[in-house]
Amino acid sequence: MKSLKITAVLVIALISNFAFSQDSDIIAPSGFDKPQEGISKGDVKEISYPSTTVGKDRVANIYFPPGYVATQEYPVLYLLHGIGGDEREWLDQGHPEVILDNLYAANKVKPMIVVLPNGRAMENDRAEGNIFGEEQVKAFATFEKDLMVDLIPFIEKTYKVKSGVENRALAGLSMGGGQSLNFGLNHPEDFAWIGSFSPAPNTKQGEGLLPKPEVTKANLKLLFLSCGDQDNLMNVSNRTHDFLNDQGIEHIYRVIPNHHHNFEYWKNELYYFTQLIF
Repeated sequence: MKSLKITAVLVIALISNFAFSQDSDIIAPSGFDKPQEGISKGDVKEISYPSTTVGKDRVANIYFPPGYVATQEYPVLYLLHGIGGDEREWLDQGHPEVILDNLYAANKVKPMIVVLPNGRAMENDRAEGNIFGEEQVKAFATFEKDLMVDLIPFIEKTYKVKSGVENRALAGLSMGGGQSLNFGLNHPEDFAWIGSFSPAPNTKQGEGLLPKPEVTKANLKLLFLSCGDQDNLMNVSNRTHDFLNDQGIEHIYRVIPNHHHNFEYWKNELYYFTQLIF
């Protein structure tokens, strides 16, 4: 784990009663999420993959970094959306492609492929009707199987990607933040980098969240947990942080002053998380 930088960020983030609006370790610089002229741009492509879990082909998006070479191997970040979103939510509201293009231009991130799937694994996976219904919420748990059995094998068969746990990351916002914790810690042999931005109440507790603590301790390179201090779901982050501390799981816990459960905050955290992985 990148211990020195992580320790510094952790100490800063926990002292959340102070104003850090000017602190470069807490709030991203102005323009970090705005398109810049004169820099190389990555490419976003929609793909379809066969899902044995759902019983039909499913859609996802992939961001390829600037200068992508199809014969070169890349690590992969799987980036998950919230309960009201789909495979387009990050792209339409968070623009990770813009954030990453700017970071590449500043030489602040490692080249990576980013996969943006639909985390609602059911036949009609659109965010419509009662998105909080029992079937719809259950589909977010079912996505664990779709991710592990269908999507990841498809990506690794179709594209040149680096093998090994250290070359696979999982992160998400809200419901996707809960999924990232649940799935990442349930499969510590598959994910060395986990990011959870204001995780939702779907986040498991106790042994259900950490079924393989020794494997987690051996393989985990970064667990990045954060929440805005104005978020009404902050209790989920606090209880998770406390549990991880009790279990001796090293992690970053960032509490961002004056931030809510929205894309202003989620974009900020993606900016920092992607600089720490791989």
